[in-house]
Parts: sequence; C-alpha cells; structure tokens
Amino acid sequence: MKRLFSILAFIFAAGNAGAQEPGLKIGDKAPEIRLLTAANDSFALSSLRGRLVLIDFWATWCAPCIKEQPELKHLYDGLKKHVGEGKFEILGVSLDKSRENWIKTIERLQIGWPQVSDLKFWRSPVAKAYHIEELPFNVIIDGHGKIIAMNLHGKELEAFVRRHLETD
Repeated sequence: MKRLFSILAFIFAAGNAGAQEPGLKIGDKAPEIRLLTAANDSFALSSLRGRLVLIDFWATWCAPCIKEQPELKHLYDGLKKHVGEGKFEILGVSLDKSRENWIKTIERLQIGWPQVSDLKFWRSPVAKAYHIEELPFNVIIDGHGKIIAMNLHGKELEAFVRRHLETD
C-alpha cells in the first residue's frame, strides 16, 4: 500500500511540475504597462485611468491581428462619436521585433489609438505579466484598472463595450 501511495504521489508531483502558472483573472488589477510609443515617447497604461480601456495585444506578423484592426478602428471611431472623448480608449501593445514593420503597419492601417512596444517579441516582460500565449489577445479594464473581460472579439467585443459604456 505504501508503494502504491508513493507511486501516485510521484505521478501527481511529476504531472504538476511543468504546470503553467495561473494567468490573470477577471477582477484582478491589470499589471502596469509602461512602454515606448512609435514616436519614442514613454506611455503608461495608468495614464488612462478613469476610462474603459481595451488593451489589444497584437503583432504585424499575426494575420488574425491584422484582420482585426479594421474592426477595432470601426469600434473606436464609432464610440468616439457616440460616447465622446475620454470615456473609452484602446491601447495597442505590439509583440513585434521590427520597429520598421510596426510603424509602417500603424500608418498603413491608420490606427489612431495609442500604440506601444518594447520590440522584444514573446520575451517582452508585458507578455509575461499578462500571460500571453497567443495573438490576438485582449483585456478590458474599467476606470480603476480592474480587469472586467478578456479575449473578446468581433460582435461580442463590441456588444460588451457598448453595454458597459451605457451603464456608466
């Protein structure tokens, strides 16, 4: 019996040894993001306090990310007209390596919301802090910096944002 218990304990320990740390959850405070913009200015997520913020993790080499940008632009522009300035913001966080590709893509897609990157690809400390494992990925935080939704896309994202802005 002791031998069986020892074997089961070993199997359990070995199975959990490589387990990934749990990621962020709804209700957690969003980790600070402080990176450089395409213009080489420092930008902090905390500067957006008081607004509903969609943190969009993306990269120029990610085809689904590029495909999603026009949808985000439509949402962003529509909400600016509907709810006015200062209530909603998108913060684009790029997991790119090439500054040139990143800037050219921002210009080509006419992305008008703040964009930041450390150009460290998957090694970015921000990617680690947010437990990013795939792109596109997003996090929505309230005006206090608390995570209220994660990884919503398309109509589900738009409905959530609109509903949340209407109740505030």
